[in-house]
Amino acid sequence: MELSRTVGRLIGVRQHEVDPGGGGASRVPGPVDVVVAGGGIAGMSAAVVLAERGVRVTVLEAAPTLGGRLGAWPDTLADGTGQIVEHGFHAFFRQYYNWRSVLRRIDPALGFLKPVPGYPIDSAQWPVEEFGRLPKAPPMNLLALLVRSPSLRLRDLRGMDRDAALPLLTYDREHTYAALDGTTAEELLDSLRLPDRARAMLFEVFSHSFFNHEREMSAAELVAQFHFYLLGNPEGLAFDAPDEDHATSIWGPLARYVEERGGRIVTGARAIMLSHDDDTGWRVATADGTVHRGGHVVLAVDPPALATLVKASPQLDELAPELVGRMPTFGTPGPPYAVARYWLGGDVAAGRAVFSGVSRQATLDSVTLYHRLENEPRRWAAATGGSVVELHAYACEPGVPAGKLAERMRTELVTLWPEVADLPVVELRARVEAQAPAFAPRSHPVRPGVRTDAAGLYLAGDGIDTEFPSALMERSAATGILAANHILRAEGAAAEPVRSIRPRGLLAPRRRS
Repeated sequence: MELSRTVGRLIGVRQHEVDPGGGGASRVPGPVDVVVAGGGIAGMSAAVVLAERGVRVTVLEAAPTLGGRLGAWPDTLADGTGQIVEHGFHAFFRQYYNWRSVLRRIDPALGFLKPVPGYPIDSAQWPVEEFGRLPKAPPMNLLALLVRSPSLRLRDLRGMDRDAALPLLTYDREHTYAALDGTTAEELLDSLRLPDRARAMLFEVFSHSFFNHEREMSAAELVAQFHFYLLGNPEGLAFDAPDEDHATSIWGPLARYVEERGGRIVTGARAIMLSHDDDTGWRVATADGTVHRGGHVVLAVDPPALATLVKASPQLDELAPELVGRMPTFGTPGPPYAVARYWLGGDVAAGRAVFSGVSRQATLDSVTLYHRLENEPRRWAAATGGSVVELHAYACEPGVPAGKLAERMRTELVTLWPEVADLPVVELRARVEAQAPAFAPRSHPVRPGVRTDAAGLYLAGDGIDTEFPSALMERSAATGILAANHILRAEGAAAEPVRSIRPRGLLAPRRRS
């Protein structure tokens, strides 16, 4: 085992079991019907666990394809070449224990996930910052960052407000949210008195990765995610990605897995209203007029869709008044995000990283070279001599058309990678959407958890609160499994284990028993 992980284990930086699972029969004792609204990571994670235990699960997905913000769909270029276009690059970090557990159902060795070398942050002002070569586990990764980083030298620590920085090392769910949820991430960063370069290259890039501006994001959320990705996790900042598109590598196999166990998946089926009857249970109506019935329902849709669905379900005013009351705040998404995939008539420089974060550009936050990542773009590039480059803005200006944001991002990339200016655009696919959860200051007290105040009604998704550290794809998978576990335990079946990282910060005070 790597030395940093050995040291980390001695101080509790290791995988933790937050729900041991088990506790019942291997399958539900009798017929159980469950409706899952949403066929992304959260909904399909719930469906996988439920179907394995003999539950008759129906997944309703509004889009024509599964996946949510990890979705993928077929497209055809002007030259007739078929391509799969995705919703945007996602890093499969190695502390995503629950999401990886779901994926092992379709590939026990996770052979379709390949390491993405390096994790550079590019800037027009400063040299590249490389996160990919740090030791895996704290505290050695933090010490190495201080020793190696060109953005933060040991001498800079003298001017830093060490008291203001202490919350980064003392994460504790209860205390962190009580102390910092009313503060913005920007105010926390201001208080650190970091050199501008360190702030831009080490912290601002990180906060944008959660699809929120630091001026509109809770400082408690920033601390929690800093703990999850850097200071409490034994796996490091290294990550993997599929070598085939998400439809081929993930959603097709997961759909087959659920269906082979008696589940049903219906795409193009948008849930528009919930109702409940004491005799027949829950009813979920879809836009085509179909009604799906179940003893339990899991709502695994994005925050705006959840708020719309709850508002359109008047019976919930009585059955779930607490849930209804949380929706005006929770249903407001974070800022828009934009994805632009360019097929270019030539390649970028050979030394460019497969994935690069970007600092201090007005729009551009990351660059992914798909022709060096996935097989289908790789084949297109080999046949044409071109490249497939995806640009992503995590939190961009509202009201700007996707095409204009795409050109802004490409112009900003030229300032970082000058060779891009000479590469003609063969094709462009650009989208702008606003579906990611907001993590605004003072929003944590009204953030819903998996269990609602209506019996048999559960929530899942990356905006849903968890008692343990989690984020992004991992939070989606974890909340989906938790929702399934509530149902399985209610029906007398064994639950699925749930795992996470060290629950508290390296310097968090010991709790009194």
